[in-house]
Amino acid sequence: MFPLDSRPRDRASGIRGHGQGDPVDNQFDIDAYLARLGYQGSREPSAAVLDALTCAHSRSIPFENIDVLLGRTIDLEPQSLYDKLIAGHRGGYCFELNGLFLELLARLGFAVRPLGARVRLGTTDRGILPQRTHLTLAVAIDGQDWITDVGVGATSLTRALRLEDGVTQATPHDMRRLVREDGKWFHQVLHAGQWVDVYEFTGDDMPMVDRQVANWYTSTHPASHFLQGLTAARALPEGRRVTLSGRVLKTREADGRAREQVLDDTPALQAALRGHFGIDLPIGVLRSIRI
Repeated sequence: MFPLDSRPRDRASGIRGHGQGDPVDNQFDIDAYLARLGYQGSREPSAAVLDALTCAHSRSIPFENIDVLLGRTIDLEPQSLYDKLIAGHRGGYCFELNGLFLELLARLGFAVRPLGARVRLGTTDRGILPQRTHLTLAVAIDGQDWITDVGVGATSLTRALRLEDGVTQATPHDMRRLVREDGKWFHQVLHAGQWVDVYEFTGDDMPMVDRQVANWYTSTHPASHFLQGLTAARALPEGRRVTLSGRVLKTREADGRAREQVLDDTPALQAALRGHFGIDLPIGVLRSIRI
């Protein structure tokens, strides 16, 4: 368990344990943020509201790396994230999605902390130590700690997870669990009958200064996964998900069945981004990125 309520308040923002830099100006509109999520429910800092916001976020704001491929600077300051994801109707990756969600939750009165994590998707070898280049969130509610994460692509959460060792937890899209081993927590998803590591974390904070360093690596290093090609993902109603990897658009049903479509040209890619992810970009911009 993490003693979230004992975190010191950040001197700049006044938000508990939040690790931000400069305070956010008054253009951070919570009403507009919730409207972007299609959320009209309670704003009380409760477990039910955390679940609802997590689901709405993963369904409404897509995971995507277009700006990374365009060579644009990924600015993690809350106002810049708001301008891009809310006012600009774009998506982003973990530091953007979870970074902005961190700000929303804190402003709604949740005791929330940014945690650093190491993504393990794609490897089963626990001997390999991935970079600490993922941001996830821990939330304390009435003495219970939770993990929420709206920024891990096709495995983004659609409800928060209780921080309990080995307990299988159902979400609207899949089964999850958190397993404690050797001083680490492993976030796992059940896939084809097998538990697969999503990422590992220790509970250590990831303040803004550390997020900026990891974000720089993730968005600029030649070996970064996000520089290898286009990726996008969004959760859909009824347990479905839609993903884009390069030019392959995939829709996965709740029962695991999947449909694939190859997008043969840039107009087809533009239409898919607009129709499935709500991202509207000019043809010229799309032609300039590495698909």
